[in-house]
Amino acid sequence: MDKRRYNSENAKREIMEKATLIFSQKGYNQTSVQDISKASGYSKGHIYYHFQNKEKLFVLLAQNTMQDWYTKWIAKESSYITATEKLYGMAMHVLYNYQTPLLKGGQELASNPASSLESVKALYELAVIPMGSYRSILQEGVEKGEFEGGNIDEWTLLVGTWLGGLCQLTETQELSTLEPLFNQAITIFLESIKRRK
Repeated sequence: MDKRRYNSENAKREIMEKATLIFSQKGYNQTSVQDISKASGYSKGHIYYHFQNKEKLFVLLAQNTMQDWYTKWIAKESSYITATEKLYGMAMHVLYNYQTPLLKGGQELASNPASSLESVKALYELAVIPMGSYRSILQEGVEKGEFEGGNIDEWTLLVGTWLGGLCQLTETQELSTLEPLFNQAITIFLESIKRRK
């Protein structure tokens, strides 16, 4: 047996890397623990030991993906000065980071009647991260006097719903052709909340 198998953290990381690749290629429903075992070189026992089951492994990978989305946003956010610039920047961030390798797998897991409610709930809760980012920008805009005072929770839902709806177009159109539409959505939204001078 290879020495790497005795390093628990290495085993976990390597299983996760290979599982991400397999889920991305085959989707959630068509991926088996045996597939992940074969690709990673670790036994099914190792996989069950570290992750309990395929569902929990997938949810962990999806959570990591969303954390990566947030980390990328934080790295970009400081390059924008105003909340208005941040909203336009966020629209582009959402556009170019919506299609993740695990997106289709997550949709499969969420719509699979055999999936546990706990796993489905955990996937839906991932929306808290982008929604929190939208809310933070809107709050900053109000606090700095860029935006009128208003119901920030409602605004957050509107921005999230609007951008999320537009993201459905990424299935059928080139991302670069959607930039004007995403920018226009922000322009229209800003017209209703900008502080009047």
